[in-house]
Amino acid sequence: MAHPTQLGFQDAISPVLEELLYFHDHALMVVFLIGTFVLYIITTLITTKLTDSVILDSQELEIIWTVLPAITLILITLPSLRILYLVEETNDPFLTIKATGHQWYWSYEYADYEDLNFDAYMIPTQNLNPGEFRLLEADNRMIVPVDSPIRMLISADDVLHSWTVPSLGLKMDAAPGRLNQMIFSASHPGIFFGQCSEICGANHSFMPIVVEAIPLEHFEHWSSQC
Repeated sequence: MAHPTQLGFQDAISPVLEELLYFHDHALMVVFLIGTFVLYIITTLITTKLTDSVILDSQELEIIWTVLPAITLILITLPSLRILYLVEETNDPFLTIKATGHQWYWSYEYADYEDLNFDAYMIPTQNLNPGEFRLLEADNRMIVPVDSPIRMLISADDVLHSWTVPSLGLKMDAAPGRLNQMIFSASHPGIFFGQCSEICGANHSFMPIVVEAIPLEHFEHWSSQC
């Protein structure tokens, strides 16, 4: 999870977020190189008093400064398209979970199990145990198995919400009367925190999301006990 003075992203827990971070670094380097080159050209034009008639009227130079930006855009576009396909890939999910936003809590339904559903409310500050996080702890966690594709169906019961877990690379709007879909997979066990990211009323800040990833055999034992 995030910590004070953190400048970068949270550690990637899902393969998709890893790809997004790689693409971010790739695009940032391209932008940095373009900015450096443009700054150099501007500085050169301001400081030099020399002119060259060949450069001032050069078809070759115009071709170069037209082709180079096109190549740059291609270098950014191709990885981006690949990630878009990865994000939307929903073939053969191991588990389907529906998350419904309410004012101001979340409801979870495990579609592959009978009567496996619960509500998740924020734990008040006065009820927190030592080591727990204020405004981020929920009384019921969404339990998922590790290394298994999980399909999330996101909706809302009243107003717009947004189901967001940054370390998993997940963010999807919850709209009343509409089902939005996304898929993810947790790479290793852990507890991952998120919050509603759509202003949804007076208690918008008090809708935490807690996802706990556990080994598959532990998940099967937990689901059989519920």
